[in-house]
Amino acid sequence: MHEENKAAANGCGKIRSGAQNGAALLALMEKTGYSMVQQNGQRKFGGPPPGWEGPPPPRGCEVFVGKIPRDMYEDELVPVFERAGKIYELRLMMEFSGKFIGVCVSLDNCRLFIGAIPKDKKKEEILNEMKKVTEGVVDVIVYPNATDKTKNRGFAFVEYESHRAAAMARRRLIPGTFQPWGHTIQVDWADPEKVVDEETMQRVKVLYVRNLMISTTEDKIKAEFNKFKPGVVERVKKLRDYAFVHFFHREDAVAAMSIMNGKCIDGASIEVTLAKPVNKESSWKQHFNGQISPSSENVLGFPNKEDGAQKSLGKPASLAVRLNGQHSPGPPEAERSTYPIFPGIKLTPISMYSLKLSHFSSAVMHLDYFCHKNSWAPPEYCLYSTTSQDGKILLVYKVLISSIADDSQSYFMPEKLCTTVEDAKELAAQFTLLHL
Repeated sequence: MHEENKAAANGCGKIRSGAQNGAALLALMEKTGYSMVQQNGQRKFGGPPPGWEGPPPPRGCEVFVGKIPRDMYEDELVPVFERAGKIYELRLMMEFSGKFIGVCVSLDNCRLFIGAIPKDKKKEEILNEMKKVTEGVVDVIVYPNATDKTKNRGFAFVEYESHRAAAMARRRLIPGTFQPWGHTIQVDWADPEKVVDEETMQRVKVLYVRNLMISTTEDKIKAEFNKFKPGVVERVKKLRDYAFVHFFHREDAVAAMSIMNGKCIDGASIEVTLAKPVNKESSWKQHFNGQISPSSENVLGFPNKEDGAQKSLGKPASLAVRLNGQHSPGPPEAERSTYPIFPGIKLTPISMYSLKLSHFSSAVMHLDYFCHKNSWAPPEYCLYSTTSQDGKILLVYKVLISSIADDSQSYFMPEKLCTTVEDAKELAAQFTLLHL
């Protein structure tokens, strides 16, 4: 069978020779006037295109296209993508399979998370260290320790001039060959910042204040922010070393932000910004990358056809199965293997909020983590009981979620009763996560 026929039988399309590819790409460049260069395992078409004036397109203008057939090149791709609009730049990697393509918004992330940093290192030291081994460093964000402002929290965020610079830095730092100050650091992408549209931000009248002393009270914060104009602060909600200051009017909030940013309260230099409202309706779904859907119930712990088989194999039944078969969502199952602690092994203190979702196996922990990530107050659980016909004490929790930034409150309570406190709390957390 000829190669062309083999390709057609396999659904891979025609096969072109190297000369044919070169001719097709040269024709494309002559037709469009775009340049084409190859670097770092990818071929770049354009960037900028001919006649382009002004800065590159802002973040949010790039999409990622996956699963492109191996035998498809720029001369076929460009006409397809040009249907959507003028192409600024196309970067083509050659390691994809011949399936249907997938398109999604590209997360133009320029920020890396660096963990396990010595707590005595200052911002300038961390910045200089990152500049030694990576290129394109713009800034380093370091948070002071909540109880000792002379120390950092053991991690930092490094901002790069472009996504490409951040990706190259991540590749350079991950292998572990770079050990600043004799420490093995942790490197990962930072969570993308929440983007709130300008129209919504124009209505915000709440300030986010961080780097406060643990001992600073809400009354002290309110008094300090009322100094420039008495009576403008409605209320203050403080959690550990950060707080939300609510104003009666937006113009007073904006004026206070300008005046108070960088001021000292109880010896701590505070940072003040406008609080970003949180969309509760979509936050939980976004947290799981949109995986809440009828076709992905197993991702969230819904019982499925395999539950019975798992039970027969000696694996513990899920909470939803034990709770009279109620189909309640739960967190993805975490790995529960144990490992020995060898003599001399180094253990590093960390905060649970620096971990990823995969480290938590209970909905209660997921809900606490989720509230913290969204700058909400910790979930409040209110226990209620009743007595069944056969005299059993049955329990249910009502959960209160307070969004500190926009002063809203939501209550959640499942429609099932449990016989143990642990099951009641877990069910309530699962129910709340689904409805956030």
